[in-house]
Amino acid sequence: MKSTVIISNKTRFTSVTKKVFLALVFLLVATPFFAQGAFDKFDGQDDVTSVIVNKKMFEMMSKVKVDASDKEMQQYHRLIKKLDNLKVFTTKSSRVEAEMKATAERYMKTANLEELMRVNDNGRSIKILVKSGAKDTQIRELLMFIDGGKGEDSVLMSLTGDFDLNEISVLTDKMRFPGGDDLKKATKGKK
Repeated sequence: MKSTVIISNKTRFTSVTKKVFLALVFLLVATPFFAQGAFDKFDGQDDVTSVIVNKKMFEMMSKVKVDASDKEMQQYHRLIKKLDNLKVFTTKSSRVEAEMKATAERYMKTANLEELMRVNDNGRSIKILVKSGAKDTQIRELLMFIDGGKGEDSVLMSLTGDFDLNEISVLTDKMRFPGGDDLKKATKGKK
């Protein structure tokens, strides 16, 4: 009788363990999707310019043949294979900027991002946060918010994948997205 109770307790424990394990896996897998979903409300809004590149587009871009002698293009080609999603939203509207800032701050608190750097320059505030990977320079998610100030564009950017911080300058050079120059300058000294 005792062995039957022990077996059923083990079975019950295993069942509970599996449920907890599956919940944790779901939470870890869903986090990058939440990052993308948290900012989707800005897509298609009046006064917002959106640039959205998804995994399928990165996969298609990575299949384009590149000149083997062009080292920078080779590096870019390797990088885009590692990217999942890029979303960039820009606005000059103070109302939308306030909404972007509030959404970004809420997301920063819940997504376990660490601040990589913060720059304040002539009324512009730039915040760059990351979710690190296995190595110090490996990034799973990068979030940048630029508070435009003085009539300049405010920019909210989310980039997910499994890439190295050292590769950011190649991405900004080739894709030329809004805020890319600020991101390149900000991460230049962080290699």
